[in-house]
Amino acid sequence: MPETPQPATAPLLSVVLATGEAPRFAPGDAIRVSDRSPIGHYRVPLYLRGKAGTVEAIIRPARVNNEEEGFGRNIGENRHYYRIAIPMTALWPAYRGSSQDSLRIEVFETWLERA
Repeated sequence: MPETPQPATAPLLSVVLATGEAPRFAPGDAIRVSDRSPIGHYRVPLYLRGKAGTVEAIIRPARVNNEEEGFGRNIGENRHYYRIAIPMTALWPAYRGSSQDSLRIEVFETWLERA
């Protein structure tokens, strides 16, 4: 007897992720933004480099590395953006607001390290 096709909205029963497509970090993980000075096209503000923070969310789905794509190199490797929170006092030591204030920003996985 032929199998009945599932509607397009049916959930996938099993998904095999390609290398690099499984998130490297999870919400709550302590991270540090890499402190490097690449030449050319990059997407991380200077004031974030070397700063520690926390992963708040994984941005899905995984995407191609936009820095590599900016140089015309797209090897098809997908990775994640993460919404991270960095305390304002870590960014600006003279910050006079609440010690609970933090900056939220999305950063690509290749710029994050475990803290």
